[in-house]
Amino acid sequence: MAEIVVVRDQQAAGELAAHSILDLIAAKPDAVLGLATGSTPLTVYRALEEGIRDERSRGQHVDVSHVRGYALDEYVGLPTGHPQSYRAVITREVVEPLGLTPSLIHVPNGSLDGIEHAGADYERAIAESGGVDVQLLGIGTDGHIGFNEPGSSFASITRVKTLTEQTRRDNARFFASEDDVPMHCITQGLSTILKARHLMLLAFGERKAEALAGAVEGPVSASNPGSAIQLHPHVTVLVDEAAASRLKYLDYYRYAYANKPAWQRL
Repeated sequence: MAEIVVVRDQQAAGELAAHSILDLIAAKPDAVLGLATGSTPLTVYRALEEGIRDERSRGQHVDVSHVRGYALDEYVGLPTGHPQSYRAVITREVVEPLGLTPSLIHVPNGSLDGIEHAGADYERAIAESGGVDVQLLGIGTDGHIGFNEPGSSFASITRVKTLTEQTRRDNARFFASEDDVPMHCITQGLSTILKARHLMLLAFGERKAEALAGAVEGPVSASNPGSAIQLHPHVTVLVDEAAASRLKYLDYYRYAYANKPAWQRL
């Protein structure tokens, strides 16, 4: 069962996640982070930035120069340097604020030149790195994680997918119009995601409540790709009250977290 942690707000979730990631980096300076984009993980990246700054202000050495990263996905066909490409977003929101080494942070290649083998190339790169230590995830209102839309195989690996109309509508806020949102993406598959050693899923707001409840408590089904997390041995779900509102066993999750052994971490 996933560990469900209900927090007061997004900032509290970000601080919990960032603390766990900083502990990982302290123990393993070349840790491999799985990086998600969109609005949900921003709270984690800002908390990481603040945590690194605070530790350094206290004279504690925080070396992130060897940290490696693999993004979940990328749009297909956006021009190089497009501000909404996930390469640009990861650079802007993660690499530069945290002071990571750019050459160690990887994003799937969404260029049309070589797209036929881009998925296999990315799978090979992740494997050669030793695999992802902690994978950040959000969840879409239709249950998608990464860009694994409903119907995605649990055995899927990094590949090109056609985005649903709902996902394109949801992402239109980042573009001038819905028509500007690319039709295709390249995304890590559900099988790829499940190979990470620790999954950390965040969800905020009432709009995510139904998809989250299905992912955590519903049947394991391709109709809700997020339900794949039930197949993983180490999952942390960080949610606010609104996102947790449809959870049937919410009282138990609160009880379990309140009585968690002191030696256990996220």
